[in-house]
Amino acid sequence: MSSLEVAVVRRKLGHIVAALDALRPLAALTPEEYRARLYERKAAERFLQEAIEAALDVNAHLLVETGAPVPDDYYSGFIAMGDAGILSPDLARRLAPSAGLRSRLVHEYDTLDDDRVLAAIRTALEQYPRYIQAIETHLSTGP
Repeated sequence: MSSLEVAVVRRKLGHIVAALDALRPLAALTPEEYRARLYERKAAERFLQEAIEAALDVNAHLLVETGAPVPDDYYSGFIAMGDAGILSPDLARRLAPSAGLRSRLVHEYDTLDDDRVLAAIRTALEQYPRYIQAIETHLSTGP
């Protein structure tokens, strides 16, 4: 992988880190507090979307780079990352549902379940640092 391509991936990882940093204070809110804070709630939705989309971009980039076909859907992109050995299969399975959350955030604002979004914030704060670490390990060691 060229240094330019590595820089692009690392820039995307930086977007994930920034989004997680912004989400961290919201994870401590109760469901009632979260529902009552419109601006923070909408910001949280956007930060989640940005983190997930950055990961989807990284997935596609690295899958192409390894010669693996890019799957037709985002969920399968995470699974393919596990199959390619870039992510552990367990982490890939845990992250894959975030692809569906991204679609709901983008397309169905009126049907979002605030409790699920708050839970997704907490899950993202647990799982995405592991994702970043796995990608950095892949970039450092190569395929």
